[in-house]
Amino acid sequence: MKPRAFLLLAALALGGAAALGASGPATVDQGTITGDALPGALSEFGFFADPAGQVPVSGVIPYRLNTPLYSDGAEKLRFVYVPPGRQARSNGDGLIDFPVGTALIKTFKFNGRLVETRVMLHRADGWLALPYRWNEAQSDAQLALAGARMPVATPDGGQFSYRIPNKNQCKECHSVDGKVIPIGPKARNLAGDWLVDMAATGRLDTVPEGSDAMPLWEARGETDVAASARAYLDANCAHCHRPGATASNSGLDLRWEQDDPHSYGVFKRPVAAGRGAGGLEFSIVPGDPEHSILLYRMNSAEPGVAMPELGKAIVDKDGVAIVRQWIGEMQQ
Repeated sequence: MKPRAFLLLAALALGGAAALGASGPATVDQGTITGDALPGALSEFGFFADPAGQVPVSGVIPYRLNTPLYSDGAEKLRFVYVPPGRQARSNGDGLIDFPVGTALIKTFKFNGRLVETRVMLHRADGWLALPYRWNEAQSDAQLALAGARMPVATPDGGQFSYRIPNKNQCKECHSVDGKVIPIGPKARNLAGDWLVDMAATGRLDTVPEGSDAMPLWEARGETDVAASARAYLDANCAHCHRPGATASNSGLDLRWEQDDPHSYGVFKRPVAAGRGAGGLEFSIVPGDPEHSILLYRMNSAEPGVAMPELGKAIVDKDGVAIVRQWIGEMQQ
C-alpha cells in the first residue's frame, strides 16, 4: 500500500469514521475475540467492511512497520483492534502491552490476491495465534489449524510452494519464556505519528520511549547501513535469537537494542549449528561477509541451513545485500 493511501485509511480509522464503502457502521464482535471458541471463518470477527478490499470497520486501525519481516516477497496489510474503553500501555522498555480483547491482524497478498490472514487474539489466559486461508472467491478466509501448502507465482513468472503455518508453528516465533506474544508492533519499529495518533485517541497511554528508532526499509540506501542491517535482523531474526526465545540456546542476540558486538555475532562461534555453519567458524567476521555464518544461512533456501527456518522459501536478496554491506564495512 502506498504511504498516502495508508495514511488516509489510518486517519479515517483512528478518527472513528464508518468503514469506507459500507452502507452503515459495522462493529467488531468482541465476544469472538475474547471467547473460548476457535472461529472457523475470519468473517466471524467482523474486522472488515470489505474483506476482499481489506477495508476495515471503524476501530480496526491500519499500521505499518518501519522495517518489516520478509515473507517470500508477500505484500502485507496490518491492523490492530483495541477494545473500546481499554488502553494499550508503554511498559517502560520501549514496547507496548496490549489489553485483553486486542486483536492483531496481518494479511498476506501475492500478485494482488489474498492468501492468508494471521490473527493474534489477547484472551484472558494469554495470546492465541490463528491462521486463516482465503478462498478462491476472495470473500472469506477459513481457519487452517493444520496449516497448508499452496503454489504461488512470483513476479518473474516462477512459482514456489508457499506455506501457511499450522497453529503450533505460530508458537515457534511468537514465544518468549514459554508465553505467546506479539513480535511485530514494537514501538521502536512503529511510526512516531501513528503512535501519537493512537495516544491522542485514547488507545495508547503514552508514546513509548525509543519509538520510531528503526529506519524505513525502503530508504535503506539513504540511511546508515549499520542501522538498516540491524533493523533487518531485529525484524527478521530477533524473535527467535534473543534471551528466552526458541533459539536462545545459540547465545546469539539479534535485537536492535543489543549493543555488544559479540552478542550479535562478531567473532562468535556457533553453539550447535552443524551443517548450517557451512564449515565456517564465526557468525560474523568483520570485513569478510563470505566467511560469516550469519550471511551464509541468510543466503540459503536449503532446509537445515536456511535462516529463518520458518516463513522462508525464497532468499531475500535485498536483505542479504544490506547485511553483506554492513559486515563488509565493519572494522576488525
